[in-house]
Amino acid sequence: MEKQLVIRCFVVVILCFGFVSGLVIGGPESAGTGEPERGRRMSESVNTSKSKSKAEIGSVAMYVGTYTPKGEGVYIFSLDLKTGNVVKVDTVTELLNPSFVAVHPTGRFLYTVNEIEDFEGQKSGGVTGFSVDQTSGRLKRLNQKSSGGMGPCHLSVANDGRHVLVANYGSGSVAVLSLDEQGFLGRITGFAQHEGSSIDPKRQASPHAHSIQLDSANRYALAADLGLDRILVYKYDAVSGSLTPNQVPWADSVPGSGPRHMAFRPDGRYLYVADELTSAISVFRYEPADGTLQLSQTVSMLPEDFEETSYAAEILVHPSGRYVYASNRGHDSIAVFKADPETGRLSPVQYASTRGAWPRNFGIDPTGRYLIAANQNSDNLVVFKIDADTGQLEFTGRELSVPSPVCVRFLTLSPLESAVN
Repeated sequence: MEKQLVIRCFVVVILCFGFVSGLVIGGPESAGTGEPERGRRMSESVNTSKSKSKAEIGSVAMYVGTYTPKGEGVYIFSLDLKTGNVVKVDTVTELLNPSFVAVHPTGRFLYTVNEIEDFEGQKSGGVTGFSVDQTSGRLKRLNQKSSGGMGPCHLSVANDGRHVLVANYGSGSVAVLSLDEQGFLGRITGFAQHEGSSIDPKRQASPHAHSIQLDSANRYALAADLGLDRILVYKYDAVSGSLTPNQVPWADSVPGSGPRHMAFRPDGRYLYVADELTSAISVFRYEPADGTLQLSQTVSMLPEDFEETSYAAEILVHPSGRYVYASNRGHDSIAVFKADPETGRLSPVQYASTRGAWPRNFGIDPTGRYLIAANQNSDNLVVFKIDADTGQLEFTGRELSVPSPVCVRFLTLSPLESAVN
């Protein structure tokens, strides 16, 4: 009995010694942390997971603007970033021609143009604001205001979220509308009426503002006017929302080119402009200190052997800044270019069929993995995977039927499983 008692006491002592030693010998990795090594590594894993962007771990909301009445309004989808699968979430109806959409930098709000010429008895189009459900991506209408001119076709939101900028194609003007903290649209705080014409008597007899956006510093607003063959530059007051012509008020494009949409490279050094009438891209060197532009290259968006009619539409820069994408209506393709990191000059990589007719617009998801082409005349969206090494597009086999799709934009949310079940 005494021997058994001694043995048991000896075992208890050994176990206690091992436990205490484990706490002491945890080593420098756990010293001072108050947690064992396994717990520390689990904590690191959780922290790493939290540090990943939501776009890296789930789905993103995708918003598609349309022309009504063929289209029903703004279509909301969920794009799975792992598989490229797209699932419909909702449709916002009772809207007139929500042909272009823009997401607020906080992700809490979304805005659309109403591309019309009569708004509440005024010769104007409209802008409509929505709040965004942060789990489902669904939209709740806030309010609607005049765009300050006829036929608004493009809008963007200031980087600080205080204002919406809108381009009125029909009347050739640009305007700025205020936003409050709840996302509601307010009064027009800035306005500029363009004047003049260019060399094409059918398309350029008068100004046609086709897009407007701010530089990354929120100091200058740039407006592409198809009717004038100019990129007009305005000083933008972020507090008041006013627009004042810059000291150098514009940069000329090639006569007859018809500048339509623009995209900055992520570093802000170069501006790429899709010239609608000549199906070309104009590359401008941008000087953020004074808002000036210098044309450095013009490159065709079409293959050399293509001789039929085609018009440029959308243009976007890949999030990496290495590739530029632009859509051709007529050739019905996405032209892919590689951008020189030093000079910004473009060299063609691919002309990928959009597997539909008249790709008026397309979107690239926030991670740069997928491109979604919107074919207006064939009523379909087509999903392409982007090769990270070459920039080339590969058809995923996924298509969706959407009537008259004319704009595609994305918003990173928490995973959308609850919205599509």
